Amino acid sequence: MPLCYSNIKHQAVEVMRLTHILTIIFLFLGQSFLSEGYAQEEHISKLELGRKKKKVFNNRDSTAVIHIDTLIMKDKSSLQFYGKKDVKLVIKHAEIGKGAFISGMGGQNNASNFDIAINLQKLGSLYVIARGEDAMNGTKTFPNGDGGEVNFQYNPKGIIPQTDDKKQANYVYIDVSAGGRAISPVSDLQQIYARIATSAPGLRGLPQGQVYSGSPGKEGKVVISSFSP
Repeated sequence: MPLCYSNIKHQAVEVMRLTHILTIIFLFLGQSFLSEGYAQEEHISKLELGRKKKKVFNNRDSTAVIHIDTLIMKDKSSLQFYGKKDVKLVIKHAEIGKGAFISGMGGQNNASNFDIAINLQKLGSLYVIARGEDAMNGTKTFPNGDGGEVNFQYNPKGIIPQTDDKKQANYVYIDVSAGGRAISPVSDLQQIYARIATSAPGLRGLPQGQVYSGSPGKEGKVVISSFSP
């Protein structure tokens, strides 16, 4: 039976349409998988930050695993992580000036959890900031945040950090305090009343129409120890 040209053309169009639909589906599934984002894995051979300069990690992955061969941080420079529930840092060689810091927020006012393994060859002072943020009733949409859990491991063949005197060299301070500790009930209520008074009727002047408890979040945990090279 002879083939009809119109039928062949129609079938070709259907195949192209099906291929287009499948492509869209695969792209959607790929984006969904990336949004779940088990881990951002990155290897950096050398990262050098000048005075007050910063390196920000803020892609869509909820977990970051960063390997850095050589890290040089001048005074008051920083590594900052946003939207990361868990951060793993492996640093083979680190030279850190005074007042440098590493900070992380995991979302919904909660801090990031940090697992840090570092070989310190120079250290002025390093601050690891994993504290929960304040809810700031009337302006934010989540309760007071929890502090993070920080496991800080140093190579004993390098500099051994101290935590007693911030005025001396080799100082490390890790802040895992809970959000909401600096907020008083009086200031919280004043903030809420002010928002309601200047907004439309009801609680529409508050995020999602909600007022959050003034209770602080949970305090985080800190472990500082050496590891076997």
